[in-house]
Amino acid sequence: MKSFHLTIARVGENLYDGEAVSVAAPGKKGMFQILADHEAFVSELASGEVRVKAADATTSTFAIPHSGVIEVSHNQVTVLL
Repeated sequence: MKSFHLTIARVGENLYDGEAVSVAAPGKKGMFQILADHEAFVSELASGEVRVKAADATTSTFAIPHSGVIEVSHNQVTVLL
């Protein structure tokens, strides 16, 4: 599967930095999923969790206790918690 570079961070801590094939995240208007070559956008995230399927087929989950922001651009995704 095609992959993209994903970074998940919060102030002072990098939680994930690597290749992923999908990311599911809670937007303010509901869950959405990002795959490789997704159209560029920026969105506010609601509380919940971000689910990552890595390029090596492992999965990870990251809690969003309050809110966050996600940016998708040029096959790179950045999540700030």
